[in-house]
Amino acid sequence: MAFPFAHFFKRDTTTAVEKRSFDAATGGRRGSAFMAYGSNATETLAAAAPLRSRARHAYANNGYIANGVSAIVAEAVGAGIEPASAHPNADLRDDLNQTWLDFAETADVEGRTDLRGLLAQMVLACAVDGESFAVIEEDSDGIQVRLIPAEMVDESKTADLGQDRYIAAGVEYDARGRRVAYHVQPQRPTDLFPTSRDPIRVPAKDVLHLMRPLGPGQVRGVSWLAPILLTLTEFDGLMDALLVGCRVSALHTGFIVDQNNLGGAGPYLDDVSGADVSLEPGVIRTLPGGKDIRFSSPQEAKDSIAFAKLTLGQIAAGLGVPQHLLDGDLSNANYSSLRAGLLPFRAKIEQFCYHQLIPQVLTPLWRRVMTRAYLSGNAVPDLAPAFKVEWLTPRAQQVDPLKDTQALIAQIDAKLTSRTQAVASLGWNRADLDREIATETGGETNDIA
Repeated sequence: MAFPFAHFFKRDTTTAVEKRSFDAATGGRRGSAFMAYGSNATETLAAAAPLRSRARHAYANNGYIANGVSAIVAEAVGAGIEPASAHPNADLRDDLNQTWLDFAETADVEGRTDLRGLLAQMVLACAVDGESFAVIEEDSDGIQVRLIPAEMVDESKTADLGQDRYIAAGVEYDARGRRVAYHVQPQRPTDLFPTSRDPIRVPAKDVLHLMRPLGPGQVRGVSWLAPILLTLTEFDGLMDALLVGCRVSALHTGFIVDQNNLGGAGPYLDDVSGADVSLEPGVIRTLPGGKDIRFSSPQEAKDSIAFAKLTLGQIAAGLGVPQHLLDGDLSNANYSSLRAGLLPFRAKIEQFCYHQLIPQVLTPLWRRVMTRAYLSGNAVPDLAPAFKVEWLTPRAQQVDPLKDTQALIAQIDAKLTSRTQAVASLGWNRADLDREIATETGGETNDIA
C-alpha cells in the first residue's frame, strides 16, 4: 500500500524557466484544448481548396454573406480606382492618363465590361476564394486582360526543379524565391469535358495574382470567410430552427380527449370525428360529460433572437464589416455609431487597396501599358518618369456630408492638409477638377496647394 501522504514529500522538479513560461504555451488539461497551426505555406496550401469550395457555397446561399462581401467590393472599387500620372511634364501627364483610359475602356478580352468591372470581379473573387488571377494578353491590337478562376492555376503542380528552383501549387520560383511563372490548366472553365493535358507555363509578368497574405512564405490565398464558415453553418441551422419555431408557435391546435374512452360520436351531435369543431370570437361551447379539450402551447424562442443577433455580430467581426452591412438593420444607429463603425472598416479596405490591389494589379498594369506606349513611340518619350503614378481610390460615402465638408475646409484653413490631398480624398485629381471648374465657369484654374 502506498504511503497516503507521499505527494507532500515530493520534490518540485519544475524549473524557474518553466514556471515563467506563457500560460497559452503550456500543456496539461487546459493546454490540450488548443489547436495547432503550422507554417503559412503548408497550412494554406492544404486548406485553400476546401475553404474555397465552402466559401463559394456560403456566398451563393447566404444573404448575409452576399451582402457583406458586396459591401467590401463596393468600398474597395466603387465606380473605379483612377490613376493620376506623376510625370514632371504637365502636358505629358494628360497624354499618359489618356493612354491609360484608352486601355481601360477595352481591357476585357470578352468585351463584357471595362477595367473597372474587371477590378470588381477580382476583388469579389479575392474575398470569396481568397485569391484571383488575371492573364495579360498582348497582340498587335493592344493589351487586354482575361480573368481565370483560381482552380485553373494547377494546385497539384509541385516539384523540385533543382538549383534551388521549385514549383509550389502551380507557382514557379527561381533560386532567389521570386515568382517567375504560373502553371495554368489549358482547359477553359466553360469546357464541359475537360481534358487531362499538362498545364501551360505562363511567365509571371503576364499573370496578375491578387491575394491578401496571412504571413511570409504564403503561396496561395485563403478565403476571407475562413474565420466564420463554421459559425456561419451553425447560424444557418439556428435561423432555420427559429423560422420553424415561429411557424409552429403560430399554430393554434386543440385536442379533444375522451376521458372515458367511449369512442363514438364527437362532442357535438352533428360531428362524428370532432375534426370540424372550430373556435369563433364570442362563442361558448359546452362539452358533454367525459370530454376534455387541450390546446398546444409551443414555446416562443424569444431569447434565441438576442443570441442570433450576437452570433451575427460575431460573423460580421470575422468578415471585417460593420454588422449593419450584413443585416441592413439601422434601427439603433445614429450618426456617431455609424461613423464609429464605418471608420475602421474603411481603414481596412484602404489598407487592402494600397497594400494588395494597387501593387499587385494596377501598378503592374500601368507599367505594362506605359512600356507598350514607349516601345510604339506614342506619348512616352522617356520610360522611367512615365512609371510614376498616384492612384485615387473611390470617394467614401459620408454619413453626414455637410459635417465632413466643414471639417475638411477647417483643416485646409488651418494648413493641416493641402487642397491636393483634400481633393484626392474625394476620389478626384486636383488638376482635372480645376480644369473642369475653369471650363464650366470660364475662369482661371485654382493652383492653391
